[in-house]
Amino acid sequence: MPIKKSDLYASIWKSCDELRGGMDASQYKDYVLSILFIKYVSDKYADAGEYAPIVIPDGSSFQDMIKLKGQVDIGDQINKKIIAPLAEANDLRGVIDQTDFNDDEKLGSGKEKVNRLSNLIGIFQDANLDFGGNNAGDDDLLGDAYEYLMRNFATESGKSKGQFYTPAEVSRILANVIGVEKADNPSLTAYDPTAGSGSLILKVADEAPVDITIYGQEMDVATTALAKMNMVLHNRPEAVHDIMRGNTLADPKFSENGELKRFDYVVANPPFSYKSWTNGLDPKNDLYNRFEGFGIPPTKNGDYAFLLHIVKSLKNTGTAAVILPHGVLFRGNAEGKIRQNLIERGYIKGIIGLPANLFYGTGIPACILVLDKEQSGSRDGIFMIDGSEGYIKDGNKNRLRERDIHKIVDVFREQKAEGGFSRFVPNDEIQKNEFNLNIPRYIDNSTEEDIQDIEGHLKGGIPMRDVEGMNQFWDVYPGLKDELFSPLREGYLKLKTEKDVINEVIFSYPAFVSYSKELAKLFTEWKQAHYDSMKSIDEDVRPKALIAEIAEDLLKRYRDKALIDPYDIYQHLMNYWSETMRDDVYIIVEDGWTATLEPVRNSKGNIKKGEFTCELIPKELVINRYFPKEHQEIEQLKQQQEEAAQVQEELEQEHAVEGGLLEEALSDAGNVTKGELTKRMKEIKGDEDFSDEFEVMKSYKTAYDNERKAKSSVKKAEKELDKQVIDKYKELTEDEVQTLVVDDKWLPTIKFHIDGEVDAISRSLTQRVNELAGRYDKAVVEIDKEADELETRVQSHLEAMGVV
Repeated sequence: MPIKKSDLYASIWKSCDELRGGMDASQYKDYVLSILFIKYVSDKYADAGEYAPIVIPDGSSFQDMIKLKGQVDIGDQINKKIIAPLAEANDLRGVIDQTDFNDDEKLGSGKEKVNRLSNLIGIFQDANLDFGGNNAGDDDLLGDAYEYLMRNFATESGKSKGQFYTPAEVSRILANVIGVEKADNPSLTAYDPTAGSGSLILKVADEAPVDITIYGQEMDVATTALAKMNMVLHNRPEAVHDIMRGNTLADPKFSENGELKRFDYVVANPPFSYKSWTNGLDPKNDLYNRFEGFGIPPTKNGDYAFLLHIVKSLKNTGTAAVILPHGVLFRGNAEGKIRQNLIERGYIKGIIGLPANLFYGTGIPACILVLDKEQSGSRDGIFMIDGSEGYIKDGNKNRLRERDIHKIVDVFREQKAEGGFSRFVPNDEIQKNEFNLNIPRYIDNSTEEDIQDIEGHLKGGIPMRDVEGMNQFWDVYPGLKDELFSPLREGYLKLKTEKDVINEVIFSYPAFVSYSKELAKLFTEWKQAHYDSMKSIDEDVRPKALIAEIAEDLLKRYRDKALIDPYDIYQHLMNYWSETMRDDVYIIVEDGWTATLEPVRNSKGNIKKGEFTCELIPKELVINRYFPKEHQEIEQLKQQQEEAAQVQEELEQEHAVEGGLLEEALSDAGNVTKGELTKRMKEIKGDEDFSDEFEVMKSYKTAYDNERKAKSSVKKAEKELDKQVIDKYKELTEDEVQTLVVDDKWLPTIKFHIDGEVDAISRSLTQRVNELAGRYDKAVVEIDKEADELETRVQSHLEAMGVV
């Protein structure tokens, strides 16, 4: 069976549970990732020969580690026989040997430690976790699993301990706004001065079309080791020796001829507002002149210290993207002066505001500063994006969606102005604001208030202002406004149609029907363009390339279409890819177009007799296509069963009470039972005094018998249908499997979600028209008149009744 991504993630994360005893997440990640590293290099390089980038010494593979399970000295043996030789053979001392597998304090002692480590190894022993044999391995299956692990570790590490990880979504934005996708020479270089686990610099390397050289520096010993392992896990073992440990500000490791080494691309997520940035450093006498011409940052806040280090580390043609807290945009004094100098030199190309609570270790909002030296001489402003509202809740954190990432990158690359989201801010405007770059000063993303019109309430009539506020609809549906509204008086309109037919008028209007068909055609054309490629998936297909191609084309087709957000359409496809389609594609890449039946297991892992499942083709699809008649018959039997049960319930509610006609059929527990019912019916049968009771009981017994009969028939029919379905699974041809997956599973689901977005257009229009019609339906004077009339009528009735 192929490795399902979702199963791979769950399986590896399960290993973490084995170590949750007395350890913090920031510590137990080192054990899990060390085992992952050994498993990965063993699978990938054990039989790769002498030219493999990683050498696996005899006796030091994962298979040798398996042999240690259950041994009393398992921890010591892992240290000495597995990790030490592996580190020695690959010059990885100080990297993979940082974690002590014989630490009684963390792992427990005696049998506890033996069991814990044995269980941990056993989880990675799963046959499905074959990192060397996976056909889609070049699609970075392991890399994605690593990201999943890191996200979970960071989530559970708590404040300050999760800073080793930059969320992958944010990393992708940084990698995509520095122009690395245009890299055309392997001699180009990228650098992360605060590398953490290395995930950010790896994202930059992944976005480059050529193998650029990457560098990184990290201060924490364990995190540096993690970053080096990460290089190997992401197929970049040559980068291990370019990840250095040390204090970037006090002791930068990359220099040439007494000056900082310059790079083509720099990305960084420095520790926010680092208070101890001057440790080991005299800013006034900086050997590398990083602060000269800009100013020295505040003693207790290192945000600009890292930023100026990056500026100095950039080539004159270089670009950089740096994550910093929002405070760098508006704080004054020394930071204000540095910010002014950066602006006046034209180094800041753009600012991207991010949602709050994205990062692990802090909940404060952050921004991305994009630096560009090459165009600095001609730069006359800064492009700003307010992306603070684009996110989804994910546990106790916020997370960028695929649509949020894509939109930010697209808008930034195109330098496209969009109301409430982005604009180019000229330098003279920035200067008038005293070089304050706080995004809300330049972009207003607030929602326009829905104002209640006093005159409209007093005199009646729908304000023209509110109707013109729907111009985005009237532009697409010309003439519809005049179909719905007519002039009442200056500045006010009245509804031409009755309120209860507003929806009918809108939905039947020719321009509305025409545009709905136009949007539907977009999906049909997209489907036709990719139908054959979907049905042609084989072992040579790269899943990530596949989804990139079809998703980009879907986005392109809906781009610039009125009333609909193309990024919402794109997100629906990406959601389905993540939830279902991705796993399906990996299964097909590994196994081909085959339907493999698997037994259903209970929570204890035991097989449920007679129950089966098929991951690729749920049995409902087979039933709907090949056995619709049988399915309909079962549904009819279930309907009969439900109707009979409902009759019983109604009779019980009315008569199964004290003094009721079913009281004598109640058991001691207060339920109507067949035994008591039958017994009572025999007692009163033919007795005219109890005829009503007998008839009710007869009706109840009939319903009871009908329900039992229908239930039995359902069970029998379902059993027979299951047998037919299993037989059908076994004889499915490749063409039939393709049809079931593509025509019956993927495309209808995607279309359903996209249709939902299109339907939302009509809902928003009809809801707004109905809202305005209801709001200004009657003027206050009309309501007062009605109230006076009702009051007069009531008074008249009271007088007639002799009540004063």
